[in-house]
Formats: sequence, structure tokens, C-alpha cells
Amino acid sequence: MSGAQQELAHLPLPASVVALGAEATVQRTSSTLPGMDGDIVWHVWGERAPGTLPLVLFHGGSGSWTHWLRNIDALVATGRQVWAVDLPGFGDSVEPPKGSDADAIIEPLYESMRELFGPQPCDLVGFSFGGMTAGMLLAAHPELARQLVLVGAPAMGVVPQRQFELKAWRHLPPEAQLAAHRFNLAALMLRDTALIEGEALALHVGNVVRDRMQRRRLAHTDILARSLPQVHCPVHAIYGESDSLYKEWISALEQAYAKAAPDFRGFALIPEAGHWVQYERPSAFHDALLAALRDGAQ
Repeated sequence: MSGAQQELAHLPLPASVVALGAEATVQRTSSTLPGMDGDIVWHVWGERAPGTLPLVLFHGGSGSWTHWLRNIDALVATGRQVWAVDLPGFGDSVEPPKGSDADAIIEPLYESMRELFGPQPCDLVGFSFGGMTAGMLLAAHPELARQLVLVGAPAMGVVPQRQFELKAWRHLPPEAQLAAHRFNLAALMLRDTALIEGEALALHVGNVVRDRMQRRRLAHTDILARSLPQVHCPVHAIYGESDSLYKEWISALEQAYAKAAPDFRGFALIPEAGHWVQYERPSAFHDALLAALRDGAQ
């Protein structure tokens, strides 16, 4: 890591992240896979009530558990025990032994979840890259989840070309790096650019400097659409209406899901929200997620 990146990596974490992290129990699992020397790190909130399943959250690319910062308290308040992982190669989790995309982390995740939950399934929610990963994981190991909720997931095969371009930043001096991060948050993550300064920017910088999975390409394919036919649990999808991954092509998504997922249950569009819908519109997202989870549990 260069001196400039080192300086940015030590930007103060928002007080909201520090406080929520302090409330969590940290669980670590060690892999038996050759060459994977380190832990997969989970943050856990709440107690599991009798008759409930773990609620597992997968974050997006270049992210960590903090992608769910504005959602955890509300989910715990419903009586759920929430497990938010740092996916292998992101946040505080070790990188996979080989590969730099979602296919490289499927088996490490499977091993970790089996160690934590045993034969019991979970309710699985995946955001963006984490949604694509969740679909691929359940295609290989369908027994892991009772239901799947995909949030802003890519790789559904409906977009003819990439709808955004991000700015490279690792070669830049500190202030120019921050300008690039602001641009990238506006281009990809947030419809409301007024949300960029402060918490969102510090959270984003703290995540991207720890991204060791930088050659990801599967999100620009149709791999999720090709995985979902093997996922036989209930599937719901939630997107921001202005998701930058899809833009005008978002109208084609519901039909694509209905065609791909054998038990597709519903598609929710959150108005006035971009790709990071659970951060931008947490209350509306919470309502849509709870409705999906109730339906998928039936």
C-alpha cells in the first residue's frame, strides 16, 4: 500500500460504525482449504429466538459488513439474529487461495457457513456483488438457505453494455483519491449526491482500501441468471428505481427473474434510490425486505 493509500486508510471511522461494531459479537472461522491462511470474519447482532433462522447478509463489491450499517438495528428489532460477513478478500476476511472473483469464494463461504450453522439453513440476503455470490453459492449448495433476497444484484443478462465508468484512484495523491471516491460514489452507489460527504465517504474509503479482489469480471456477465435455475428456494429481488447498473434497462429485470428463478416470488423497486438502496432509503428498504422475508418463510 502506498503512503497516499495508507493515509486514506486511516481516515477516522464514522462514530456510527464504531458504535454498531462495538455492539456486535465477532465470529471467526478458519478454512481447511489449501493456501487459505486466515479467518473469515462475521459480525453478529441479536439473539436467535426459538423457531427462527439466522439472517445472513452478504455485502457488495469493495465493501464489508458496513454496507448494512443503516439496516442492522431495525432488523434486530424484529427479533432476528443478524449475521453480516466480510466476504473473503474484503474487509477483515482473508482472501481466497486462488482467484479474484465470486467463483473463488463459493467454497470458502460454504465451509464457513457449515461450521457456524451446521445443517440448519439460513435466510440469505445479498447486495450487489454479494447477491450474485449468494445466487452462485445456492446453485452449488441449495441446502444452505430457506430463501434468498437479492438486492441490486448484477449479472442478470439484460444490459447490453456497462452503464457506468469508475475512476481509478490508487495511483493518485490523497486529495485526488478523495475526489475520485466522491465521483465513484455518485456514478455507482448513490442517487442523492448530498449523502456522499461524511459517513458514506468515510465508510466507502475504509472499505475500498481493503479490497484485495480487484480483478472481478463476473458482474458484467449473465452468471446470476444462469445460476438461478438451480436455486429452488423462494427468491425475491429489491432494487433502487435509479440503480446505476441498469438505468433504463431496469424495466426488463422482473421478467428476467421470473424466467430464471423457479420460485420467484416478487420484485420491489424503491423510488428515489440508486444502487445502494439499503443505505439511501433504509426505511423503505426495510419494509420491502421484511415483506419478502415473510413471504419466503411461508
